[in-house]
Amino acid sequence: MSELWITLNDLPEEGENFVFEDQNFWSDKWKQYKVAVTAGAPLISNVYILPQDKGCLIRGGTSGSVTFACDRCTADFKHQISTEFEEYEQVAENGDDELSPVVKTKEGLKLDLGALLWEHFAMALPIKPLCNENCKGLCAKCGADLNKGDCECEKEEGDPRLAVFRNLKIKN
Repeated sequence: MSELWITLNDLPEEGENFVFEDQNFWSDKWKQYKVAVTAGAPLISNVYILPQDKGCLIRGGTSGSVTFACDRCTADFKHQISTEFEEYEQVAENGDDELSPVVKTKEGLKLDLGALLWEHFAMALPIKPLCNENCKGLCAKCGADLNKGDCECEKEEGDPRLAVFRNLKIKN
């Protein structure tokens, strides 16, 4: 499993820029968290880390694209990823329930940058991936892609006992 740990004690006082281009990091995370995407344009993360007394200031972002299967028609499509963030991460104190990306070790302070990049990547993913907003999906009977045209299936009119409600207008 790929991880990105940065030792904050090794960084210069004025901070340091990092560029992460390892695509194996992303593919390993997709497998680990069972995210159904494949690589599109390479995902590249640019990060600036400024060490502080009890943590660090992190500015950065990730750009690239991934390929999804549309939730309605199952066609593959590319989704652009573009994240930007600025966060201050501090060392978790004893008794804190929340996990912090900055941890104390015998070697000093370390930052789990992989966890931070993954968090922002996951938030950039659509909840319901659609190839376009007007995707018509697949026919429930024959499975034809309705974006390419109508199918030959007979259209159901619904339950005839509820026909009186079809033309019902609700007034405000």
